[in-house]
Amino acid sequence: QVQLVESGGGLVQPGGSLRLSCAASGSIFTYNVMGWYRQAPGKQRELVATITNGAITNYADSVKGRFTISRGNAKNTVFLQMNSLEPEETGVYYCTGVRPGVQKWGQGTQVTVSS
Repeated sequence: QVQLVESGGGLVQPGGSLRLSCAASGSIFTYNVMGWYRQAPGKQRELVATITNGAITNYADSVKGRFTISRGNAKNTVFLQMNSLEPEETGVYYCTGVRPGVQKWGQGTQVTVSS
């Protein structure tokens, strides 16, 4: 069974940094696009960043210049470097992988930005 597993979340002070990782297992296919979404308490899930297997990136306006998405050398791995984190970015961060006709989601990792 295909699984996406996130790691790297935690508690960080405002202005701090975290690096999220996601690895997919169980798939013989390469995801064309991988990315990160987040969901704050009481809000809808929103796009944070995506990256294609050709390394084309897309970011939410609110994170441009602070977050960097990258793909690992291993198949179906993706990272999100988050700098200058703000309290309103607290939430569950989800990894996703997309290929034609298929989208998979991880279980999410909690990121809490608080002093």
